[in-house]
Amino acid sequence: MTILGNFLWLITGGFLSAFCWVLSGLFWTVTVVGIPWARQCFKFARLSLAPFGKEVLPGGGAPSLIANVIWLLGSGFVMAFDHILTGLLLCLTVVGIPFGLQHFKLARLALFPFGARILTPLARRI
Repeated sequence: MTILGNFLWLITGGFLSAFCWVLSGLFWTVTVVGIPWARQCFKFARLSLAPFGKEVLPGGGAPSLIANVIWLLGSGFVMAFDHILTGLLLCLTVVGIPFGLQHFKLARLALFPFGARILTPLARRI
């Protein structure tokens, strides 16, 4: 079911979501100081290509909080708004609800990316 969900996700907007994350990452790489934020964007672009079957755990400490505040001002609000709006539109149909829930997962991650861990099915078993 995870493979089918990820395949349908790519067709119904996953590529566009990943593309937006890559553009945001390129925005952050304009300066050398923004490279840690760009790395987060590229990590989430990879997650946007196959979000089904993965779990996001929040975490982090004071350095993560500072980085998240800078992130919110630069890209976080825009990316989270995009995911929330797309998720709401997808949840209007019964078929789109699983895809909308994945957008909500990405929206939460778009607000506070630093300190968050992405768990794959293999990592949950260990």
